[in-house]
Amino acid sequence: MLAYKYLGVKILDDDMLLAMENRVQRLVGQWAAERPDLDLATMATVARLMTVGTLMRQAIDALATEHGTTQEEGDILFTLRRSGAPYRLPPSRLSSALLVSSGTMTGRLDRLEARGLVVRVPSATDRRSVEIQLTDDAREAVDRIVTEHVAREQQMLAPLTARERTTLDGLLDKLLAGLDGA
Repeated sequence: MLAYKYLGVKILDDDMLLAMENRVQRLVGQWAAERPDLDLATMATVARLMTVGTLMRQAIDALATEHGTTQEEGDILFTLRRSGAPYRLPPSRLSSALLVSSGTMTGRLDRLEARGLVVRVPSATDRRSVEIQLTDDAREAVDRIVTEHVAREQQMLAPLTARERTTLDGLLDKLLAGLDGA
């Protein structure tokens, strides 16, 4: 039996995969009985994509929890880290990059600052504003966590061959372009 693990916890095995597929088939079957005029193959595909997204989100949330944070707070830390030295951005850039309101961002930044992961520093270009900077300890932690994060993402995609991943990437890019244009 194949088992997909995350944080040492089985998140998906053949029985679970079969149960999810049965759920999709049951959903499609119920709609087929009630509305045979619908494109049920499309409904099944979207249900599978949403299930994959949910499972991946749960796996990433579990990693964040293990490190005492949330995925949303981790996104801020990762964004600051990948911005390059001095690992500092204005709150408005963080909000824009992560597609959240300034109010939401302020609350998250307050929590990160209280834990010593970020500091607010005066802007070098505008004395009226501040920038958010990753602390040295946080940068070191982010470097460890992002390595673990990518390893876990590799594990999530392990059921696919390199060729299948390339095909999937192309198809997802095409789908995303279509959704973005809609």
